Amino acid sequence: MASDPSTARCPGCALRLGLAAPHCAACLGTPWAFARTIAAFDYAPPADTLIRQLKTQLRLSAAPVLARLLAQAVWRQGATPPDMLLIPVPSSRASLRRRGMNPAAEIARGLAAQLALPLTCRALGRRRDTARQTALGRQARLRGAAGVFYGRQDLSGRHVGLVDDVMTTGSTAQAAARALLAAGAASVTVLVAARTPQVL
Repeated sequence: MASDPSTARCPGCALRLGLAAPHCAACLGTPWAFARTIAAFDYAPPADTLIRQLKTQLRLSAAPVLARLLAQAVWRQGATPPDMLLIPVPSSRASLRRRGMNPAAEIARGLAAQLALPLTCRALGRRRDTARQTALGRQARLRGAAGVFYGRQDLSGRHVGLVDDVMTTGSTAQAAARALLAAGAASVTVLVAARTPQVL
């Protein structure tokens, strides 16, 4: 179900690369706040069904499967800091009302168990909800996400694994990583179940 792990991904944003390119074009011109991104699979059939089951059908049984696939991707990419703290991206209030749960947090719980790493869901807060981003391009998403998140506890010296379900443009991860670094995090690695095949 997962994409072929032998195909290289951009270390910055986990976009699948062609030929021998070391980075995608977008990352060459973007100063990301996070150090790297690890993705389990592309957000494309058939694997994207798991994401839809969790987010739209509210099938919580999909979360441990996604966590296991993400853990396998982490193991393939090499060791993470032994003291890495996992922090899920907080859902918007509207999403929490609609779903009754945070998909990123559900995946993060399973990932913490798989990797034997600590987890907190309280270190990152959301200042405001953002508009639906489906129809927005990359630059609009980056602008819209700026300043959305804030650190809620001291993370001095901690290496953070920022967990989310899907990365599309990196705008959410960028805003969250900036907030975590401002709270003292030494580094941020983005851990996502799925990566959209193309940057919008």
